[in-house]
Amino acid sequence: MATTTASPPRQTLFLRNATGLVKAWSTFDAFLYSFWSVNLITLGLYGMSFAYAIPKGQLLLAVLITGVLTTFLVITYAQLVSAMPRAGGDYAWQSRILGGGAGFVLAITGWWFTLWLWTPIYANILVVQFFAPLAYTIGWTGVATFFGSGTGVFVSCLIVLAFVSLVITMGMETYAKIQKFCFWLGLAGLVVMAGLLLFSSHDAFVKAFNTEAASLFGASGDAYANTLAVGAKAGAGGISFGSFGIGATFLLLPFLAFYLLWPVWGATLYGEVRGAKEYRKVFNAMFWGLWVTVALVAVVILLIVKTIGWDFYNAANGAYWNSLVGGAAPPIPIWPYPVMFAGWLVGNHLFQALLIAVMGLWFFGWAGTLFLSSTRVIFAAAFDRVLPEWAANISAKRRVPYGSLILMIVPSLVVSAIWAYRPNFQGIFLWATGVIAITFLGTVVAAAIMPWRRKDIFENSPIARFRIAGIPVITITGVVSAIFLVFMLAEWSFNAVYGTAFSLNASSPIYFLVTYLAAVVIYVVARVVRKRQGIDLARIHQEIPVE
Repeated sequence: MATTTASPPRQTLFLRNATGLVKAWSTFDAFLYSFWSVNLITLGLYGMSFAYAIPKGQLLLAVLITGVLTTFLVITYAQLVSAMPRAGGDYAWQSRILGGGAGFVLAITGWWFTLWLWTPIYANILVVQFFAPLAYTIGWTGVATFFGSGTGVFVSCLIVLAFVSLVITMGMETYAKIQKFCFWLGLAGLVVMAGLLLFSSHDAFVKAFNTEAASLFGASGDAYANTLAVGAKAGAGGISFGSFGIGATFLLLPFLAFYLLWPVWGATLYGEVRGAKEYRKVFNAMFWGLWVTVALVAVVILLIVKTIGWDFYNAANGAYWNSLVGGAAPPIPIWPYPVMFAGWLVGNHLFQALLIAVMGLWFFGWAGTLFLSSTRVIFAAAFDRVLPEWAANISAKRRVPYGSLILMIVPSLVVSAIWAYRPNFQGIFLWATGVIAITFLGTVVAAAIMPWRRKDIFENSPIARFRIAGIPVITITGVVSAIFLVFMLAEWSFNAVYGTAFSLNASSPIYFLVTYLAAVVIYVVARVVRKRQGIDLARIHQEIPVE
């Protein structure tokens, strides 16, 4: 009798025949995600509050310059998306163009290890723009004080993690609805804020500031004048909106990158966006996400100049930040939130609280950006078999990569506890923006060389026809973007004004160097393990991931 032996199952190249993700977003949803990623209120006002450190810089001009330079980044990323619209974005492109090892190390360090550190940053913004001003406004001083304690800081991190985890596990379609709700109601709140500043005078603001500083914080005397005095001692006195120095203006760009650098934050999600292969749709989503924000920033800056006063705005910011490092305490002991100041122009605490609550939707519409993009990078690496297969597991109903989400949540809990209870470790967080910029730098370098390095991908994509004097547009925009990113990385590395210079803080670059080394170790171990299993990661990284 003849016998047959069952053949071993054929090993597929990728983890599955398809990712299992679905195209749940429209390009308008992608626009909203870009808009939230360069959030005027949560990130913009927060990032611009440091501009007082460069008094001769012209902030509005710096915003416009940053917008123009970031547009080159948008063009580069939009072309990459249309050429290869896959989950993972930076990781997918870098690993296919620069090589699997380089792509994994750059993308995983930037999108996985670094985003853990953004959890306390998001939590801090939630406290200074929502919990603290709202609690003081309704008379809950104890609540505001609690969120300034170590336990309060940790609780705020837990609230952020709980909210972000909830909205992500609801799925892309539900998150799109949350974005829209927060967008329209948040814009309505911004219109009210702008109207208050537009139709009120500077004298009315000074009177309102002194009244509410005494009512809510117990400040005595002329709180407005006292804030100017404390700000002057902090080096932020007498700053004029008309001040202009071209060199100083460019030095504002690394501060503005804290929010204006991120319109491409959603690039890792375009495997789930309908019409992602159409360059114009992708470009419009990112471009308008950036430039609608730039326009709104310009309006808000001009209204602050008109009603609050540019010298006071900078003095209040300088006084607050200086007080955190041992300087004199300002009359208002919390972060000088322009939304709160605008609300003070109406002498009703219920109205003021309502305005702060509505403007808090700018935070909640944006908060999902903390993990959503990162989960797709982790998912893509697991789909390529570099990370454990369970990290690419998705829920059957909502198509959520819950394995990847766990890899974001658990380490973030540890990082949050360290931030809250060991403040001396907070210095390691300072390069959290810089490392993501390094990831972007890897992507734009890959984009610039793609027409030659991966000619097969480029020539078969819709962007192959985009050329200037015979040079691919993606190469031109990639080079300009690289110069822009290198400029900011150099400033963060060596200019003491940003607080991130190596000479001032060696712990942060050392920490991130360790994370890069950890990523290298993970990749090397994966190569060895997969090779023993008969899987060639180098071959996988030559192929385009399936949809």
